[in-house]
This record gives sequence, structure tokens and C-alpha cells, in this order.
Amino acid sequence: MAHLLVIGAGIAGLATALLAARRGHTADLFERDTRTAGTALDQDFFGWHRPSVPQAAQPHVLLGAARNLLRTELPDVHAEMLRLGARERNELDWFDVRPAARPGDEDLVMLQCRRIVLESALSTALRAQPGVVVRYGEPVAALTTAGQPRSEPWVRVTGVTTPGGAYRGDLVVDAGGRRGGSTGLPAAAGCRPAAVERHRTGLAYFCRWYRLPDGTDEGPRRPWTVTGGAFAGCAVFPSDNRVFAVTVFAHTADPTRAALRDPAVFEAAARAFPPGAAWLDLGAEPLSGVLAMAGLDNRWSPLADERGPVATGVVPVGDALTHTNPTLGQGTALALWAADRVARTAHQDPGSFGFAAGYHGWALRTLKPWFGLQVCADAVVGERLAAGAGLGVGDGAAGAVGAVGAAPPGRADRVREAAALFECALEDPEVMRARARVRHLVQPPDRAYADPAVRARVARWLGARPGWAPHAVGPDRAEWERLTSAGAGAGVGSGAGAGRQPGVPSTSASS
Repeated sequence: MAHLLVIGAGIAGLATALLAARRGHTADLFERDTRTAGTALDQDFFGWHRPSVPQAAQPHVLLGAARNLLRTELPDVHAEMLRLGARERNELDWFDVRPAARPGDEDLVMLQCRRIVLESALSTALRAQPGVVVRYGEPVAALTTAGQPRSEPWVRVTGVTTPGGAYRGDLVVDAGGRRGGSTGLPAAAGCRPAAVERHRTGLAYFCRWYRLPDGTDEGPRRPWTVTGGAFAGCAVFPSDNRVFAVTVFAHTADPTRAALRDPAVFEAAARAFPPGAAWLDLGAEPLSGVLAMAGLDNRWSPLADERGPVATGVVPVGDALTHTNPTLGQGTALALWAADRVARTAHQDPGSFGFAAGYHGWALRTLKPWFGLQVCADAVVGERLAAGAGLGVGDGAAGAVGAVGAAPPGRADRVREAAALFECALEDPEVMRARARVRHLVQPPDRAYADPAVRARVARWLGARPGWAPHAVGPDRAEWERLTSAGAGAGVGSGAGAGRQPGVPSTSASS
């Protein structure tokens, strides 16, 4: 069995250490923060300042792929999440009459909860798990390496150093995230530069948390919780313990976006979209100010290039390997997949070149296609929001999503068909199944949507609506500018319904 040195105690690091220990390995887990998640969820979620994890206070969902792994490999963690208030929802619950069950429908169930619920459940399990030492307040400062023949174009990593000393292990697992402080460690250890693929998204998110009134355990089933308009959109994220988040998103170059930091403007903008109005009309209590997040990208950061791995004895997981913009909610599932892969294979000579090459090949086959899907989806959304807001190349939009202008031949038709697939799914259970299999990482789009029956159903839906235009929901631009100009000059926390509570942050990241 192997001894692992895991950098970072976020979701990826906690899961890697726990899954590895359950398979008989041992691990030291290093975390720069001095605390971990407990069971006082609101206190930890709203009061824990986590500058290296800016997404911690943003909405999360656990797709079917993540839920299935938890149920199979960590059933106690799954059960603890449900005990803490997480809710499960099958995509087919959307319909008034649930379609007859089919094999595979169990893969289409998501876990609805805040990130802190998963972190708390993982931390609880890890505290009771033999074979793991968690070293809070002890960040990794450097990788240690071994001498090697000059003929080897890679570095052999053998351990880590921290302010507390040096540690030797069979495998170092970088779960430090995209901001975790571990990104410069391979270069400092002498590794040649790895090939990093990066795509800016041009999307800005503004989120506010609420709690449903006493006696209201669930929000409305309809409308669908995500609405994307021509230049802005709104999404509602039902979570645990009657808590939900409302998010409004726009392009980073849209001059109106700064006004969304004001709670009164934010709520007015959210109410202009069907899901925001439906949930806010329930009389929910605000739990936070407006949390802003932008400057996001999709980043593929393997410790490898065209020549193969740049180091042996170390592999990245979670955001350290593939950081994806949250629009598709893939991040947690991809992190858990990588953690599980490490745990399943750590007994196979983890310090060898073969292990590093095998892990990289697995990541290319298993994770990279979903990364590519995220990149394509964000490019389409970014272009739409930029164009809808009247932003051109000279307005700064092109730097994020590419030139905004005349679409290539057939592009508009493809975008319309893709949008129609989503709308059709809300009425047709068979199309919903196909869409959900993509959403929950069961099948890639080119397989799920290639089914002739699915294509025929979408074609019939479009044929019955010759004048249908996608993304026509929500306010027009004039109304949007009126809504966002109403709070010009107001600061975060001002305006009606600010509802700030002591210790609640106003933003989680700069926008």
C-alpha cells in the first residue's frame, strides 16, 4: 500500500485522502487554513473567511455523477449529507406525471445543498478514519525531489516540505486548487513548464442567499430554475434546510453589471426573470448581501506536455487539474472522479513514470471531453450576452469570448436548435432524459443527442413553432437599463431588503 501526501483540504483533497484510506493506503493531508467544516452549517458557510476558496460561498450542485460515486464509494458521507439537510431531485420530477421508470434514471438525480454540507460530511468521515493525519495550518512550501539520470526529462518528486518539517511519501497529490498556493511548486522543483490550456469566459455572477419562510419546505416546481436571456440571465439554486440562492449573470464588459451589487437593484433584476420572481415572491428572508464573482476561466493544467509527464511521484486533482466555470456544475463531479482514480490505482508503483503517464492518459480520456464541453458552452453564452448588451470588439468583449459579429454560416441555426432542445425537454420526457444524461455526465452530447428519436422530437417541436426565437425571456434592454440605473451610486448593503446579518460577507471575490 502507498503513503500519500495530499496538498489542500478542499473537496478534492478531503475526498482523495478518505477514498485512499478506505482502500488501505495512508495519507498526510496538508491545509493552510487553520480550521475545517463543522456541523454548524450557517456559521461556517456565512462566517468563514476563505480567500483561497472564493467559490465557497457561491451556489453548488452535485450532479448525478458525483452522487453516484458518493453512494457507491462513500455511503456514510452520502447519508450524512442527507442528515444535514441535503435534498435529492430527479430531473424527471419536473413533470406533473412522472414518466415510467427506465434503467439509468437513477443516474439523473442531483444532490441539492451548499458546498459546506459536502465538506462537513467529508470532514466528519475523515476524523473517524484510521490512517489519515490532517495537518491544518501547515501549508506545503516546496516539493522535494530525488537525483535522476540526465537522460530523464522529468523530475522525480519524493515528498514535500512545510514550516513544520519535511515529509516523504510514495505519491504527492496536488489538490491545492487554482488559488491554493501550489501552482508554482512544480516549476520551483525544476520541472519544465507544463502545457496549460486556458479559456476566459467573460461571465460575471451576482448571488444572494435566502431562506424560505417557516412552514415552506420547498420552493415552486415551475418555472425551470435557470433562464438565460439575450444579455443577462437568472438562476435559482435550491439547497439544504430551506436555503436557496438566486444568481443573476451578465457579461463582464456590460456597463450595467456593477449596479447589481446593490441588493435592491439585484432583487429588481432577479424578479424580471420567471425563476427569480417565483422564488422571491414566497417571502424569503435574505441571508447575505450580494456576492460577486467574475474573472473566471476554464483551465486545463496537467503536469504534462507533448513529451509526456513533466514530473513523476505527483499528480493533480480537482481544480489543480481542471478548473471549470460553474455554469454546468461539473467541478465537484470531476474532482471526485480524479480522487477516486488516485485511490484505486495508488498501489501501482505511484512514483513511476508509468503511473504518471497512465494518470495523464486517463484524465485526457475521462475529464478532458467534459472540460471541452464547458469551454464550448461558455463561448456560446459569452458571445450571446456580449452581443445582446451591444458590446463589440472595441468594447472589451472580444478578449473574453472572441469577436462578436456576424456568425459563421449555419451557426445561428445550430444555436437555435440547441436552445430548442432544452425547451423541448421541458415538455417531452424522452428529450429530458437525453438532456439529463448529458447534464449529469452520463453521456456526451454527440451520443445522447444523436438518437434519431430525440432529434425527430426536437424537429417536430421546432416545426410547430416557426416563429420561435431562443433567449427571448426576461426584460428587454431598455427595461434592464432602467432597473439597473435605479440604484446607481448605491453601495452593497444599501437599498430595500438588504437583510445583511452580522458576519455575512458582502462579496466572495472581486468582479
